[in-house]
Amino acid sequence: MRVITFGTYDVFHVGHVNILERAKLHGTHLIVGVSSDNLNMSKKQRFPIYTETDRMHIIRSLRCVDEVFVEESLELKREYIKYYNADILVMGDDWQGKFDHLNDICKVIYLPRTPSVSTTEIIEIVKTER
Repeated sequence: MRVITFGTYDVFHVGHVNILERAKLHGTHLIVGVSSDNLNMSKKQRFPIYTETDRMHIIRSLRCVDEVFVEESLELKREYIKYYNADILVMGDDWQGKFDHLNDICKVIYLPRTPSVSTTEIIEIVKTER
């Protein structure tokens, strides 16, 4: 089974590792779409701390990840799923229900996020401690 997931993966932390390892448990091949710098800017009104090239390098280096690509648009999830022949879409439960419409082409699973870990919160803590 081919599993696909998406994320920014900026300021890489244990929550990222946890969700990717748990995603891989649902199949034999894990494909990860890493949000482009421009997509992150449009979603969060800021560029990531690390470039998309560096973030992709980090994700590609993980033992549980088999394939990595740049996600250019949130609206292209259906096309990415079809292109990579994914059987399962895994997302964090902060997206609960947002991708249920894709159940017609793949199984959609929402996994719980790691408690008390958030890239946005880490960035805010670092900013205030300067």
